[in-house]
Amino acid sequence: MKLLLLAIFLVTLASAQKYTTKYDNINLDEILSNKKVLNGYLNCVMDKGRCSVDGKELKSHIADALRTGCKRCTESQKRGTTKVIRHLIKYEKEAWVSLQKKYDPTGTYAKKYERELRGI
Repeated sequence: MKLLLLAIFLVTLASAQKYTTKYDNINLDEILSNKKVLNGYLNCVMDKGRCSVDGKELKSHIADALRTGCKRCTESQKRGTTKVIRHLIKYEKEAWVSLQKKYDPTGTYAKKYERELRGI
């Protein structure tokens, strides 16, 4: 019985370590293709504008996700992160540079993600 309780506790603890899955099914292509919506998120995370509820959620996890290599991300969030970073590098270079300056001033994490995206 104690072993079962311990197992339940560990599973609960492990799932609590992940970010919320509430936004896992969000349509990222729709956001990335809509400059106004994308800029809203970018302004939020850069402290240049108001944040929606989901923007606040995103902003609250950026630094931790970068630092840990998205360790607490779900698989859907990892794929989404890759998609967004790839889009920013390719089409929103200025925004990508600004995000780096704010969340990764030493360039440690950005270099890693850029290498991964280029397949190096």
